[in-house]
Amino acid sequence: MVRAGLSTERLVRAGAELADEVGFEQVTVSALARRFDVKVASLYSHLKSSQDLKTRIALLALEELADRAAEALAGRAGKDALTAFADVYRDYARAHPGRYAATRHPLDAEAAAASAGGRHAQMTRAILRGYDLTEPDQTHAVRLLGSVFHGYVSLELAGGFSHSTPDSQESWTRVLDALDALLRNWPTP
Repeated sequence: MVRAGLSTERLVRAGAELADEVGFEQVTVSALARRFDVKVASLYSHLKSSQDLKTRIALLALEELADRAAEALAGRAGKDALTAFADVYRDYARAHPGRYAATRHPLDAEAAAASAGGRHAQMTRAILRGYDLTEPDQTHAVRLLGSVFHGYVSLELAGGFSHSTPDSQESWTRVLDALDALLRNWPTP
């Protein structure tokens, strides 16, 4: 019998909150059961395993992030779009570190096809249209942006910039300025 009030959606949202509190790697069906004060077995009518829970949290996080990015990009182009997009990723990671970590969780082909990952790629390519890049340079630029955003945010979340000057916001602004300049002057092979 399914316990009243528990649903897959509620469990996944609670799992995402737990990830933000204790870290994505610490999220398990057992930890979630403790949060709801239920037996682990009672959650298996909603979730297959801890891996299934993590995949569902990843899908939720990718969707949340894509929704925020789409809203931030509306009506923007060029450097303004680049900055808005980058800031959404950074702000989301800072507000939801466990969920952000979940966005890097490996997805099988079926889950990847159902994820918002395609929306992220489309938005990145939409930004790059403002820089007049064609293939294969556009793909190279998508990879560059993803690497820079994720690398910077990961180092910042790990405290890598907390004890140095200038402050990380100033560096972030300079990084985005440099990316804009690079994209406007993309090197030819």
